[in-house]
Amino acid sequence: MYLQHFGLAQYPFSLTPNTHFFLKLPSHVEVFDRLIETLENQGGFVKITGEVGTGKTMLCRKVLNALENYKHRYVTAYVPHPILSEEGIMHALAEELSVAYKANTSYYDLLKRITEQLVALNLENKCVVLFIDEAQAMPEESLEAIRLLSGASGSQKKLLQVVLFGQPELDIHIEHPSLHKLNSQIRFSYKLPALDRDGVEAYVQHRLTKAGFSGSVMFSRAALDQLYKSSRGIPRLINILAHKSLMAAYGKGQQLVDHNHVSLAVADTESISQDSQTLIRRILKN
Repeated sequence: MYLQHFGLAQYPFSLTPNTHFFLKLPSHVEVFDRLIETLENQGGFVKITGEVGTGKTMLCRKVLNALENYKHRYVTAYVPHPILSEEGIMHALAEELSVAYKANTSYYDLLKRITEQLVALNLENKCVVLFIDEAQAMPEESLEAIRLLSGASGSQKKLLQVVLFGQPELDIHIEHPSLHKLNSQIRFSYKLPALDRDGVEAYVQHRLTKAGFSGSVMFSRAALDQLYKSSRGIPRLINILAHKSLMAAYGKGQQLVDHNHVSLAVADTESISQDSQTLIRRILKN
């Protein structure tokens, strides 16, 4: 569409998480390093929360990719959509861990096979890490089943480490009395913040550079000010508005994105016209 016009090799503001565009902002570097450190120390449960669009899934994939370089030590499992029953989450885990079972296998036998696999990996000195995205949507009984499984060996060393990524509602979710034991086992918790004004500028420039831009400026200072104000520093909203701003500038045959182009993008984006963060989250989830 506008790639050739702006001298880009690929679209810089895609909504699909791509670790190629991962920006080492201080907040993301801190949580990445702390998360890796916690996993190294067999930390049990980890909780990462943030508003919709603050980069949780991107961070999750970055950590997964990092652990791929240490296959001799780590075995990873990833559940992106955890709205599953207790049995459903175990089927997902069994599939991720390559546990063989038949369609008519009972839940008891499934748990037994998963536990045997975890014990076997543990004896090989391998750490099994389960990453659960959108964990705020996971039923309480499913979370509790994962907790019980993590310490099924009866030893102090966890058979399964679990990293929960979720929206702020996850904090409320795990405070339910039925999840008291799980809550007490969280060894590291972090809330991803939105970007400040300098962070927005660094984010935009980083993604443009990664997409092949070799010039000095594509977004004017006024455009970046408007982008920060309208997006509230939320990366997903920045991506939506920046992409539409580029389209607006391209449509007018202009090389520099100015605040007028961002204003057009804002007017074309329903969620920005609302002042409610809750409504923004609902719109972006659809």
